[in-house]
Amino acid sequence: MLTWAHRHGIGLRLIEPGKPNQNAYIESFNGRLRDECLNEHWFVSLNHARVVIRAWVREYNEERPKKTLGGLTPAEHAKQLAAKAATFDPGL
Repeated sequence: MLTWAHRHGIGLRLIEPGKPNQNAYIESFNGRLRDECLNEHWFVSLNHARVVIRAWVREYNEERPKKTLGGLTPAEHAKQLAAKAATFDPGL
């Protein structure tokens, strides 16, 4: 993997062993993905895995409200932010 990343100009930034709190958000997401999707399915092909994972991600982002977003889904929160940005008047 290191050779491939170097050839493609990709810098790897790794979390120190035993310190998942260095990137708590992604560690939390990875745990949910693993527990709720990857451990629940027996993938028979790469295409099957893509379909199942895509459906899980869509449900995670578009149907599940998040406490940290005030009970909104990430998709609803993104729409609110876009609407606020569209009505923002820097001249005020």
